[in-house]
Amino acid sequence: MESMSWEQEGFSSTPADYLPHRSPFLLIDRVTSREPGVAAAGMKHIPCDAGSFPVFLLVEAIAQLGGIAAAAGEGAGGFLAAIDHAEFFREVRPGDSVVIKVFIAKAFGRLYLLNGEASVNGEKVAEARLTLGIGEL
Repeated sequence: MESMSWEQEGFSSTPADYLPHRSPFLLIDRVTSREPGVAAAGMKHIPCDAGSFPVFLLVEAIAQLGGIAAAAGEGAGGFLAAIDHAEFFREVRPGDSVVIKVFIAKAFGRLYLLNGEASVNGEKVAEARLTLGIGEL
């Protein structure tokens, strides 16, 4: 995946500014970059005192970050319409800082096909291709 580096006016690094999710269901700790309709990147830190972190939750983290990338503004709402592909390469361990990146591959009205990946120290731990719907059901 390409690297992202841009600055955007009015950019917030707080995921709760974009999503209705709250702890413990908010799986992104910080948004590090965002280009609406194109891509986003973020972080999830796995606390040292956490037990195991189920890898399937990385798909939800990718979906949440995808919603941040796809939504034009705050409070747009959305839903995970389909998991087209998901692959896991290793477990995420307590103390890991997971870097998550998503890229919008295609948009069809309010549906978005996106590719995402999660990595720890440059090692890919998961990837997924998802379809999201933006707006109310």
